[in-house]
Amino acid sequence: MSVRKKTAREAALSDVKDDLSRYLREAERGDILITRHGKPAGVLIGFASEDDWFDYRLENDPRFAERVRRAQASLRSGRGTRLEELD
Repeated sequence: MSVRKKTAREAALSDVKDDLSRYLREAERGDILITRHGKPAGVLIGFASEDDWFDYRLENDPRFAERVRRAQASLRSGRGTRLEELD
């Protein structure tokens, strides 16, 4: 999975509305905090590829996180298969 950069910069909502295409391109390099009247209002997240979009969806899907948690618990209790045991 890809690792997303932290918020790279801030931009006023009025600026983003006026030039959304440019901000989407910039968001591929790092998230953009959108402000309204100087206060945080949202975050623009860009994706350089469809794989980045897929990774983002997985990383933020509570069902996926729950499956990972259950699998980790299963491994800790000794109910897993070691990679070395696979053919």
